[in-house]
Amino acid sequence: MQTKCHLSVLIHEQAKKYGNKEALMFRSFGSLKWKTVSWNQFSLRVKQVSNALLNLGIKPQESIAVFSQNCIQYLYTDFGAYGIKVTSIPFYATSSEQQIQYMVNDAQVKFIFVGEQEQYDKAHRIFALCPSLERIVIFDPSVRISSHDPNALYFEDFLKMGEGLPRQSEVDELIKQAKMEDTCNILYTSGTTGDSKGVVLTYGMFYAALEANGECVPLTDKDRVIDFLPFTHIFERGVAYLALSQGSMLIINTYPKEIQDSMRQTHPTSMSSVPRFWEKVYIAVKSKIDTAGPVQRKIFKHALSVARKRNIEYVMRRRRVPLTLELEYQLINKTILSIVRGQLGLEHPKVFPVAGAYVSPEVEEFIRSIGIPIMVGYGLTESLATVSCDHFDKPITLGSVGRPISSIQIKIGENDEILLKGPTITPGYYHRDNVNAEAFDEDGFFHTGDAGYLKDGELYLTERIKDLFKTSNGKYVAPQQVEALLLVDKYIDQVAVIADQRKFVSALVVPEFRMVEEWARENNIKFSSREDLCENDKVKKMLMERINTLQQGLAHYEQIKRFTLLPHHFSMESGELTNTLKLKRPVVYRNYKDIIEKMYEE
Repeated sequence: MQTKCHLSVLIHEQAKKYGNKEALMFRSFGSLKWKTVSWNQFSLRVKQVSNALLNLGIKPQESIAVFSQNCIQYLYTDFGAYGIKVTSIPFYATSSEQQIQYMVNDAQVKFIFVGEQEQYDKAHRIFALCPSLERIVIFDPSVRISSHDPNALYFEDFLKMGEGLPRQSEVDELIKQAKMEDTCNILYTSGTTGDSKGVVLTYGMFYAALEANGECVPLTDKDRVIDFLPFTHIFERGVAYLALSQGSMLIINTYPKEIQDSMRQTHPTSMSSVPRFWEKVYIAVKSKIDTAGPVQRKIFKHALSVARKRNIEYVMRRRRVPLTLELEYQLINKTILSIVRGQLGLEHPKVFPVAGAYVSPEVEEFIRSIGIPIMVGYGLTESLATVSCDHFDKPITLGSVGRPISSIQIKIGENDEILLKGPTITPGYYHRDNVNAEAFDEDGFFHTGDAGYLKDGELYLTERIKDLFKTSNGKYVAPQQVEALLLVDKYIDQVAVIADQRKFVSALVVPEFRMVEEWARENNIKFSSREDLCENDKVKKMLMERINTLQQGLAHYEQIKRFTLLPHHFSMESGELTNTLKLKRPVVYRNYKDIIEKMYEE
């Protein structure tokens, strides 16, 4: 049963309900050992943070920032801030010095909590450039503090300032004053098209979002929810808080690259992720099938066809499964599919929300077929994550992004733009009156910039209006759709589609080097570097054939006619990716201007 309350008291209410039941599973910085914390311990730490913050001199409505990867201290800090009406502002652990300097000054941050050495060093370097900043609090005890830094202290020492709860009467009084319209977080968007904007998220937005999502995401206090995305990402933040409100155990994965190992070690029943995670699972399993012996390949393909029929044609469509099909599926599920899921650490998969980018129907069908109940959805930071998601008690259509959650009002506006209104929609951007005037219309609807339509109660996305390309022939191309088609190929790692004001569609393609190198060796292609591979005509021919197969379903004008292989990845360091790993197209086009122009030479 979900606990519905103001976030300032959520952890304490759950502690009254669950006591010494395990609430969190985590690893300390640099440790390989998983540990757990009970609800009672969680509640005590949150109270200690609230007391310590007051002892450091912070006041209600002032701001702190958390500049760290996911860790247990992150949650203590956030909920400790909520208990005393302090706004907590999450920064991506990969943010640059310029970004954090801008956000600290924009939001007048008083204390910044940092994770590891890299984050501390950046915070220390910008400290003098941020007049509001008074303290740096460090989560990782192995961080080396500069000898010229009197303003930094370790989280352990910070917590000691709250031991014995010396200011608890003030904390209790501030909790009584808590209002739903108070600002909970300011979450700065990653800025694919320009400057980062601070999205104001209120406690009322969280309350409404947790209630509405609780109606359709079937989490309970028996579930084990692992995080994959950073808590800074609204999708992960929303799902993590939903899990906490349901009494689920939250498994904190500090290092994203270790997620698959973490899954195998902790056996989660749920995890939110972006489509790319499942694309890689699809590629890995498909590759194993392709390289298996003929008998094994035949057995697995038969198993997959039975599973597809049962899970896609019947279960997804809410149709009754014929008994003979159900019996065959149960046998296949027990002997074959369970092994595939077990290799991922998903012995008991319950619900796996997916959002943040276009989900390839091919990948979605495969993942559902092997018995992993993914829940495709759509949302924005400005809508506190979920606008729509699959409802397991209603028919689900491949290609849709689910049904609207109960609290939201959707209107399709001019150019098929999706417009939103409701209690989960932001009141606006922090100190950006001009932007707010453009974002909201006179009826109070928020303009998403995404185009789509509603059919039989389900929402479908067609394109991102701002990213929509118009070729010189007047045809419109949605780059994300084309890119998502290519990313299911095992030889392709990253893609940037080029088409705006061009006579045909082209692409910059970063190969999955390990797979391409393996293919080259099998085909006796000599190479001494990645540059050699990317210039090789046989490699390019092989990839062109695969691209042509993948894009058969596209209109002729949407299809990639030429591409260039790049010997290195798009990266955050070069400014080509946001903190959420979305392409910054203007930067990519600028950085590869000469290569792009060459593709259009006659």
